[in-house]
Amino acid sequence: MPKDVILTPDGLAKLKADLEYLQGEKRREVAARIKEAREFG
Repeated sequence: MPKDVILTPDGLAKLKADLEYLQGEKRREVAARIKEAREFG
């Protein structure tokens, strides 16, 4: 049975900030690394 997750307002804000970082900056970094790897063949 899954455990209940208790989420505080601060915890929610941190998760939203992490999601925004991963969808924005980190995604661009990964895309650039993939592009570079493709150039090597």
